[in-house]
Amino acid sequence: ARLAKTLADVTGGDLFEIRPQTAYLRDLDWNNAKSRSSVEMNDPKSRPAMAETPRLAGYDTVFVGFPIWWISARIIQTFLESADFSGKTVIPFATSGGSGMGKTVELLRSSCAPDTRWNEGKRLSSHASAQEVSAWTKSLSL
Repeated sequence: ARLAKTLADVTGGDLFEIRPQTAYLRDLDWNNAKSRSSVEMNDPKSRPAMAETPRLAGYDTVFVGFPIWWISARIIQTFLESADFSGKTVIPFATSGGSGMGKTVELLRSSCAPDTRWNEGKRLSSHASAQEVSAWTKSLSL
C-alpha cells in the first residue's frame, strides 16, 4: 500500500485498493500448508472474491501492485479477470522480501484479454523513495 501511494503521488494517478471480500488477517503464514495464503496459492483455480469491482473506463494505463507470494496473490488474478483490460497497458509492480518478479507477469497475462499490452514490471522495496519510483516510471515507454 505504501509503494502504491508513492506511485500515485509521483504519477498523479488514482488509487484503487484490491481488497478481498473476506479480509486477510492472520492467515498468511506461508510456512503453514493450511493457512489461507498457502491453500490459495496451491490451487491455480482459486479466485478469492473481491470486495469491490474496478471500473477502468477512461484509463489507458493501469499499474497493478501486489506482494509476491510465490507469485502474485490469487486475488490479483481475480482483479484482472474482473475488469476489461482490452487495449489497455498493464504495468505490474511488486514488493517482496527477496524474490524477483519471476514468472509472475507470464501468469498474470493469461488473466487478461489477448489485446492487453503488458510491461515487464518491476519489483521495488515497499519503502522505495519518490525519486526511485519517479526514475522507474520515467524509464517506461508509455
